[in-house]
Amino acid sequence: MQLTGSQIVIECLKEQGVDTIFGYPGGAILNIYDELYRHQDEIRHVLTSHEQAAAHAADGYARATGKVGVCMATSGPGATNLVTGIATAYMDSVPIVAITCNVGLPLLGKDSFQEIDIAGITMPITKYSFIVKDIKDLAKTIRRAFKIARSGRPGPVLVDIVKNVTSDETEYKREVPELIPRATDKIDEVAVEEAVKIIRSSKKPVIFVGGGAVIANADKELADFVKRVDAPVTDTLMGKGAFRGDNEYYLGMLGMHGTKTANLSVSECDVLIVIGSRFSDRVTGNTENFAKNAKIIQIDVDEAEINKNVHVDLSIIGDVKSILDIFNLRLEQLYHKEWLDRVMARKDAFPLTYNKDILTGPYIIEKLYELTHGDAIVVTEVGQHQMWAAQYYKYLRPRTLITSGGLGTMGYGLGAAIGAKAANPNKTVVNIAGDGCFRMNMNEVITSSRSNIPVIEIIFNNQVLGMVRQWQTLFYGKRYSHTVLDDGIDFVKLSEAMGAKAYRITKKEEVETVLKEAIESKVPVVIECVIQSDDKVFPMVAPGKNLDEVFDEKDLENKK
Repeated sequence: MQLTGSQIVIECLKEQGVDTIFGYPGGAILNIYDELYRHQDEIRHVLTSHEQAAAHAADGYARATGKVGVCMATSGPGATNLVTGIATAYMDSVPIVAITCNVGLPLLGKDSFQEIDIAGITMPITKYSFIVKDIKDLAKTIRRAFKIARSGRPGPVLVDIVKNVTSDETEYKREVPELIPRATDKIDEVAVEEAVKIIRSSKKPVIFVGGGAVIANADKELADFVKRVDAPVTDTLMGKGAFRGDNEYYLGMLGMHGTKTANLSVSECDVLIVIGSRFSDRVTGNTENFAKNAKIIQIDVDEAEINKNVHVDLSIIGDVKSILDIFNLRLEQLYHKEWLDRVMARKDAFPLTYNKDILTGPYIIEKLYELTHGDAIVVTEVGQHQMWAAQYYKYLRPRTLITSGGLGTMGYGLGAAIGAKAANPNKTVVNIAGDGCFRMNMNEVITSSRSNIPVIEIIFNNQVLGMVRQWQTLFYGKRYSHTVLDDGIDFVKLSEAMGAKAYRITKKEEVETVLKEAIESKVPVVIECVIQSDDKVFPMVAPGKNLDEVFDEKDLENKK
């Protein structure tokens, strides 16, 4: 049948099972939005308050579901406003397809009004960037974009379409999307057998889990593997929920703000089994001494990650779920009682602690976990609140912590929470924010209200840029250069003006009642929690130091 380019875009999205799009219209993309209007009973469009939030919402939708998230924007500044969201998705291997429109082909390359080479701009931060100049290429390009976004190591793809293509006509034939097979063609049998031998010979193994285990939906296989190896488990920020946070084998997060138990155990272990992690600098500390006593086995779908940041003794390339299945078939039950007893004694000796006499971020997050029974989707911005959310909420399932790890994007969380809630309308979705981050995206409270997407926004208001202030305190002689935000803004009144129900909490006794009301509410809720400016995230490994140099507040006091 003969269809216009705009009709083909919508039909291809329907082919791919897209039910929700996040975006913001403009002149160059109007033909597509006009066609979207005719299909609003099949595809929901969420109008964000800023294009950046559309990209973050598509990202949150994708992380919460495992499906491809979709965002749209017009040419020029509309397209460039997506860039930070696309980069965020790229760094954390999140499958999104960003659709933009450009000026018409005769105007391309002439510095026309709102013309920008968005495909060129996004090339380093996408798996692929397309520009469609011929309608005959449109359908196959969109189909290819979705395939690329989902296959292997997932990630964002951009499709830029010149405006005349959206109104031109060509023949369209519906196609069923290709099934994306698991990446098993590169699994090296020799490497698998060698890994099995190393694991069998280990006396002090640790299993280290990254975001690849979440992406591969490998939580069941991972749980079986942990039991079979009889080893303690630590994870990255991206890996949370792949292994249950309430399991006795779980040591907490590894790295700069990881637990003492995890950092010291990885430093001592003789075999480190790394599952779907790229060895971020925030995890490894000084790479020269990372797991210096261990043979390191790295399992990853992306060959480019092998020996990139940390030299490993053995690597296995392929789908994490499939590789764990192989291990579970070949490994007999192993026992490491002496090692586990030692690690668990360390776990008892070095619990996470905070001041229980005052209102703090950790207390609020623990109370949130208690009231939601670990069943909420927790989204975060970036900073101290993010680390507290990682430390004190126990993630029991994959895709229940949604946060910007690689890029560390302040302003990410509220848009991502809207995307996660749109995908899971019956789930409690909470965004944990600092007052600095809320200033960057508070206009998306309007999106939440207007679109009836009732997320809960918890603001830890310490009137400073908390994590930056923590570094200024510890490493910059308490020179608080431009990190104080004591400007008297009333977040409650602002939130109410944007259509949300709003609360202010100033003491511990108010937390449970307010959280219960928020969880039971069917409208957007903003909760401002006033905490102390100098609360810090501990434990901590100083930048460039070894993981076994981890310290906490008590260690600092003992040094005085």
